[in-house]
Amino acid sequence: MIVGVPREIKTAEHRVALTPVGVRELVDRGHEVLVEKGAGEGSTILDEEYSAQGAAIVPNASDVFAAAEMILKVKEPQPSEVAMFRDGQTLFTYLHLAAYPALADGLARKGIVAIAYETVQVNDHLPLLAPMSEIAGRMATQAGAYFLERTQGGRGILLGGVTGVSPAKVVVIGGGIAGSNAAVIAMGMQANVVVLDNDIGKLRRLDSLYQGRIVTLHSNKLTLEQQVLDADLVIGTVLVPGAAAPKLLTEEMVKGMKRGAVLVDVAIDQGGCFETSRETTHTHPVYTKHEVLHYAVGNIPGAVPHTSTYALTNATLRYAVALADWGVRGAVERYPELQHGVNLVGESVCHPAVAESLDLGHVPLSEALAGI
Repeated sequence: MIVGVPREIKTAEHRVALTPVGVRELVDRGHEVLVEKGAGEGSTILDEEYSAQGAAIVPNASDVFAAAEMILKVKEPQPSEVAMFRDGQTLFTYLHLAAYPALADGLARKGIVAIAYETVQVNDHLPLLAPMSEIAGRMATQAGAYFLERTQGGRGILLGGVTGVSPAKVVVIGGGIAGSNAAVIAMGMQANVVVLDNDIGKLRRLDSLYQGRIVTLHSNKLTLEQQVLDADLVIGTVLVPGAAAPKLLTEEMVKGMKRGAVLVDVAIDQGGCFETSRETTHTHPVYTKHEVLHYAVGNIPGAVPHTSTYALTNATLRYAVALADWGVRGAVERYPELQHGVNLVGESVCHPAVAESLDLGHVPLSEALAGI
């Protein structure tokens, strides 16, 4: 199979979908790998490192899309990339189609098979989302601490306080991978940390691990409202696999928050979990609404691309190799978790939560694959 790796073009996105290790794995199995010139530079991976492992370096994205049978990416295709897809290709990337209905429509018209990292699922675990959730959670606290500085428009609070002065109160909504990582970093910075979740098991795990240093509360509307009103930093990490994130923090709650408080919406790539959220970029990461700073960058791990690229490809490589070796049908037979990852087969939406979020009919994967 010819596997193509274009350079990412989303604003301030510096990750790349494949490392030289991945190139070597694919080439040794008889596949051809095309890497766009400069694709790895943002992650400090040189073209020479790719070519040393057998990749062909091609001058531009159009060359990659024209020749490749499978496209490996990091973020959802941008409009200029959608235009370059052709019938029968496979796309393997983060898609977040529930948040980007126009993208879903554009890809469906291209007749491709679109497999989303974020919906590949083993029981309740999302193995390809997990490494980026870990990074995004840690960075959420880091970003929140930075934007609490007065020079950045925040309340002028040091997250951990200082002798004789109270630390900041950090409220984390969601106790999954992103939320627990955000909470642990905030705890390490000596903030007062509260985690809300409606899954008692997740809360019990945090309480057992950190012995009360992180306060755990069952999430409901009243408790959420009470906790955010006096918070200095609120981090939203709510996730429903494949579906749009629920809007847990209402505009009225935001209006009642402290002036100069900071909201970090890690769920923004699934539409966001705050009513006042709109997607931002690393170039312009924050805006103020109701005197509260909002950080809602849609590709948070893209700010640390070297770490993120290697963490991501450690998780995705086995599936990329399987897709190259056996094609979509063979790969999903050998790795049943990939069945959840297939979002689109041509115009058919194959993931139930994605279909519901897009208000489209759901087509079983076996039926959709039989038609190609």
